[in-house]
Order: sequence, then C-alpha cells, then structure tokens
Amino acid sequence: MPATIRIVTAEEARAAIVDLCEVLSDCVNGGASVGFMLPYEPEDAVGYWNEIADAVEKGGIILAVAEVDGKIVGTVQVGLASKPNQPHRGDLMKLLVHRSARGLGLSRRLMEVVEAEAARRGRTLLVLDTATGSDAEKIYPRFGWSQVGVIPDYAMWPEGGFCGTTLFYKRVG
Repeated sequence: MPATIRIVTAEEARAAIVDLCEVLSDCVNGGASVGFMLPYEPEDAVGYWNEIADAVEKGGIILAVAEVDGKIVGTVQVGLASKPNQPHRGDLMKLLVHRSARGLGLSRRLMEVVEAEAARRGRTLLVLDTATGSDAEKIYPRFGWSQVGVIPDYAMWPEGGFCGTTLFYKRVG
C-alpha cells in the first residue's frame, strides 16, 4: 500500500473535508484525547476542518496529509506562532492516523514532512503536548522529540475522566 505524504493548500483541505472528518472521528472514537468528546461522528468535525482550512489560507497553519489509494488516512498540523517574540516557534498539533492505516509508518513520514516544511518557513523550535499514558506519547521520543514534563489533569479523555499532558520539544532546521 504505497502512501503519499504532502502539504496541502486551503483549497485542497476544503476539498478533502469528508476524509479529514473521517480520520478525526475515527481517532476520537479510538480514544485519542485531541480536544473532542464522545460521541463524535464525522459530521461533527466539519466546522473544525473548515476553521483549519481558513487558518491554512491565512498562513497560520501548515497542514500535511497522508493518502493511500487517493484517500486521506492521516494528517498533522503545525500552528505557526504569530507573536512578535516567537517568529521561530511552531506548535505541532493533531497527529492523526486512521486506525485502518496504522502500522504503515505514516506517523513518522507525516512528522518528517511537516517538520521540514516548518523549518523551510523559518521555524527552528517546535513544541507539542499529548495525553500522558497514551500510545501517542510513546512515539515522539522515537522521532527525536525531547520530553519536558507532565501537567496533571490537563484535559479529558474522550469518554470522560481527566488525563495529564506530556510536553515535548524538538529543534528543526
């Protein structure tokens, strides 16, 4: 199953809303603590992805996707810090791979592409947070990210109940 990883424009993101909604819904329903609560259906994600497409259009977000057989099965974003004292920083957000496409190395490839694009856009430091104790927490060190610490009770799992968040950073570029 060959996969394509690419940075998408706002227009391409809007055209892919159905696939993006399916990926986000699948991940939330699979237990990913990425800001949404259960129940979470694909149609619940339309507004979110429209906001992301708008931010891509304004230059505030880099959006990368992974496609298999022409269908988006993974995505990741970097929010480009807009404060005058942070022109070098970006926030990695929502590394998502549909459960049906896991095990293909898409997370690593998505990260490599979005990190390189962030560096190309002048970012030298990326930061992220992820749910403590999640499967996602385990992958970032393998991708060269350094753990900073844990904040307890930072967010909630999709089914309810508090979870901590683990903070990471990586120098790029």
